[in-house]
Amino acid sequence: MTIINLADETKAAENLSLAADSIKEQIARRIIGQDKVIEELLIVLLAGGHVLLIGVPGLAKTLLVSTISEALELKFSRIQFTPDLMPSDITGTEVLEQDRSTGERFFRFVKGPIFGNIILADEINRTPPKTQAALLQAMQEHEVSTGNQTFKVPEPFFVLATQNPIEQEGTYPLPEAQLDRFMFNVNIDYPKFDEEVEIVKKTTGAFEPKVEPTLSADDIIKLQKLVRRIPVSDRIVEYCVRLTNSTRPGKSKFDFVKRYLRWGAGPRASQYLVLGAKTRAVLHGNLTPSIEDVREVALPVFRHRIITSFNAEAEGVETDDITKWILEKIEE
Repeated sequence: MTIINLADETKAAENLSLAADSIKEQIARRIIGQDKVIEELLIVLLAGGHVLLIGVPGLAKTLLVSTISEALELKFSRIQFTPDLMPSDITGTEVLEQDRSTGERFFRFVKGPIFGNIILADEINRTPPKTQAALLQAMQEHEVSTGNQTFKVPEPFFVLATQNPIEQEGTYPLPEAQLDRFMFNVNIDYPKFDEEVEIVKKTTGAFEPKVEPTLSADDIIKLQKLVRRIPVSDRIVEYCVRLTNSTRPGKSKFDFVKRYLRWGAGPRASQYLVLGAKTRAVLHGNLTPSIEDVREVALPVFRHRIITSFNAEAEGVETDDITKWILEKIEE
């Protein structure tokens, strides 16, 4: 078990980098490839945010999330979102009970699957907005209210919501205001040929790899506090704000932004650019983020925050394309 000492921040950063390598090593016992996805998930976890995972079925999204929870010794809950799912199926419900000795009746709250450390919200867009809101409220407030009682969810609290990019019939797309609560939007793509060969070999035999816990819940909380204390220069903050401002058609100086975007990213994008860059820096053993750290987290931060126009849809221009163009144009 790796224990992080926050008294010495330099040593803590080194320990975190080593711990991240150890976590990746444990995950690699079950998950082949997807190194970029794994690093992005670790960045969001250590930054205290939440992730929206986009990928077709069969890419081991559930296995990846459950493996991370084992490697981090955290409680894992999986919620399969369906059209008939009710908010109480997520948060919990009150049941009527009776004291056998006195005959007195009372309500007792039975906690739902939201009371875990890592929550996999599978196909979140398949459930109506009312049920989506129950999850998103817990994500924002880290608490669940029922009647006149409020219950805190356990810390650390990390939600990974998945969406299938192919099937959209019978779905309830998340509104932009709710999408904004996710720190990153991470795309999971098909594995490479040699990776898929290795996947088939490993998953069609009798051997079942075992994942050893690397960090505890207390360690993760300490590391999240460490990330918040990482210093960041004014130059980096201003660069992040310039990137965000450049996505706004009314303020951007780039013609392609005015042509292809209807709405740009809000201030939360700037916050997550800085926070993501700080976390990535520490994961790589550095005590302050660089421009390169910001550029590496820009795509998952902007992917679900900038809204394309009809021109972009007609010409096949994606949000990632626009973000890459902005990164090429903005001075460092």
